[in-house]
Amino acid sequence: MFNLAIADLMQSITSWRLWTLLGWLEVRQRYARSRVGPFWLTISMGVIIGSIGVVYGTLFGQQMSEYLPFLAASLVMWNAFAQMVQEGSVAYINSGTYIRQAATPKLIFELQVIWRNLTVLAHNFVIVVLLLVVFGVKNWEALPLFIPGLIVYVLNALWIAMIAGLLSARFRDLPQIISALIQIAFYVTPVIYRPTSLKRFSFIVDWNPLAYLLDVVRGPLIGQPPSLLTWGVTVGMLVIGWPIALLMTGRFLKRIPYWV
Repeated sequence: MFNLAIADLMQSITSWRLWTLLGWLEVRQRYARSRVGPFWLTISMGVIIGSIGVVYGTLFGQQMSEYLPFLAASLVMWNAFAQMVQEGSVAYINSGTYIRQAATPKLIFELQVIWRNLTVLAHNFVIVVLLLVVFGVKNWEALPLFIPGLIVYVLNALWIAMIAGLLSARFRDLPQIISALIQIAFYVTPVIYRPTSLKRFSFIVDWNPLAYLLDVVRGPLIGQPPSLLTWGVTVGMLVIGWPIALLMTGRFLKRIPYWV
């Protein structure tokens, strides 16, 4: 089973020209004939960050020079993760026509989702860069840790999307359930509030793996190097999650065309 899944993954990776092209074309088609193009995503995200930043920053009594970079990094990175998982859950369903007609590697459709959302992330990340320029980088030594953190972040999103896509192809009600769960996770994960804000209920953050996953990419951007616990939890998620995802993929890979 592992060999079958790994072979499909390797074939999908070597077909990178196909899934990068398809992912980029989908982004372009959404904003065809628009002068601003995909940067409408950036404008929309910027308005959301500005609105929430003013309202919640005032409610929480935060300094805008500290809170806005924190909020921007949180929302931009959370949005990327949420979209990867949500769109990954319907990747096989939406590509059912291609899967039934052509003998292509199946994981290519999950990689397409990841690449498309990385493209969107690159556009939205402009906001984070602008805020870092305006308010200054808090810790230049911590900033390079964003790169390994992003790799861990994306790889975790990929294995979750692989499992979600496989199960959703079999159980068609699951995408709606996943969407609801991600919405709930947004509220119990420190996205718009700081992890230290929950004093009596700090266990909500302490036992939330998504809090550590978000911190591994947000921390370096706001000048806080991720702790060893954060690295341990996020890398541990990879060690546990990827074998499960590959095992399930290898077990049900040949059934996907019948399910979709």
